[in-house]
Amino acid sequence: MPMIDVYAAAGTFQDVKKFAQDLAATLMQIEQVPDIPMFRKNTAAFVHEMPTDRLSNVDGDSTYIRVQVLTNAGALDRDKQLAVVSRLTELVAAASGDPSAAERTWVLLTEAPEGGWGLAGHANTNADLVAAARARLAEIAAARKD
Repeated sequence: MPMIDVYAAAGTFQDVKKFAQDLAATLMQIEQVPDIPMFRKNTAAFVHEMPTDRLSNVDGDSTYIRVQVLTNAGALDRDKQLAVVSRLTELVAAASGDPSAAERTWVLLTEAPEGGWGLAGHANTNADLVAAARARLAEIAAARKD
C-alpha cells in the first residue's frame, strides 16, 4: 500500500488528478497486489506543485521533477524497482506533455521499516498487512460462493 509524492513546478502537469490516479494504479499493478479495496483505497499519489522559485539546480533550472515512492519493507524486488522507476518516469513525461521531462525526473524508492507502516491508527508489520489482505480475499471468496 504505497504512497507516492511528486514534487514539480506548478503547471508542469496538464491533468493533475488523472496523473495522480495513473501513478497509483501503475504502482499497484507493478507490486502485483490483489485488486481489492484494501489496496485500491490505500495506494495513493500526492502531487505537490511548487512555485518555480522554490526549486532549482545549481544552474537555476526549475524544471526538475522528484518522485518519491514509499512502500513497506521488501515490497519491491529488483525487477519491480526497475519497473517502478521506468514506468513512473514515462508517466511523468506523458503527463507533462514534454518527453524531455524524463531526463529531469528523479525517482526515489524508500521502504518503511518493519512495523513503520501506519494505517488507521496502527503501525503495521508486513505480516499484519499480509494477514489483512488474506482475510479480505477470504471474505470475497466466501461472498462469491453465496
